[in-house]
Amino acid sequence: MRAIQIQKTGGPEVLELAELPVPSPAAGQVQVRIEAVGVNFIDTYLREGRYPATLPFVPGQEAAGVVTALGEGATGFAVGDRVAWNGVRGTYAEYACPPASEVLHVPANMTSEQAAAVLLQGLTAHYLSHSTYAIQSGDTVLVHAGAGGVGLLLTQMAKRLGATVITTVSTEEKAALSREAGADHVLLYTQTSFLDAVMEITGGKGLPVVYDSVAKTTFEDSLKCLRPRGVLALYGGSSGAAPMIDPIRLMQGSLYLTRPTLRDYVQTRAELEQRVADVFGWVASGALKVRIGAKYKLEDAAQAHTDLAGRKTTGKVLLTV
Repeated sequence: MRAIQIQKTGGPEVLELAELPVPSPAAGQVQVRIEAVGVNFIDTYLREGRYPATLPFVPGQEAAGVVTALGEGATGFAVGDRVAWNGVRGTYAEYACPPASEVLHVPANMTSEQAAAVLLQGLTAHYLSHSTYAIQSGDTVLVHAGAGGVGLLLTQMAKRLGATVITTVSTEEKAALSREAGADHVLLYTQTSFLDAVMEITGGKGLPVVYDSVAKTTFEDSLKCLRPRGVLALYGGSSGAAPMIDPIRLMQGSLYLTRPTLRDYVQTRAELEQRVADVFGWVASGALKVRIGAKYKLEDAAQAHTDLAGRKTTGKVLLTV
């Protein structure tokens, strides 16, 4: 099968197209012919070596496709089922064998591209808005990278919960997309201070929560945006790692700083299925719009990484297999 393999960590150029054996499902696994692959920032962190991984490896951890074989003891699925999963590495390939315990059924009225586009980012937006800081009706919240995949979904979920949503974006084109998703105030961070704008919007009171996936360039002012007992949910680092912080600084408002990750919000199969039921259900009904901003062929994975890291994309980036 064709697959992208990383022999050494580094820039996008280390993403090499290779011919590898088709994997056979071990006990408890399902073999899936992949149709669509989600490209995420965590893939770039692993490629760079920012997150450790044993070399060589096939990157990617999010995909959707069709079950082609079952390993011994794998239950709940049949050959021909359309499925999706996240969190098991090896999806930049034509076939993969995730554990059945991690695989989810895709509704009949959803495409594989929609499933691969919304699973990780949709679940991330769900736990951020419903659990990390459970948005209350009447809250005003700040979402950085408002035209990104999570940003667009998080904006829509926050609006469903009755919030006023402020977003930051880099261009007028991205601003239009953010407004289309329901943002009430869209700030071009290249032209204005989001801290000053937030304080003006809130009458100097600050925010109950800032959802920050940018980190290095936004961290300091994100903290300053918070009202007393406010929450800074730092769930990514697209501009680089956040600076080290002395916890004593959090005394200035009894602030909360968290670095959440999806695995801690889907610790049981029941919790995973509950969140997926919400997200897939909203997408299938049309209540949650998924923007697929760019699609690349498998062999063009390096270009996909380049464009994602360069913030040239909006919405979700996919590889098609």
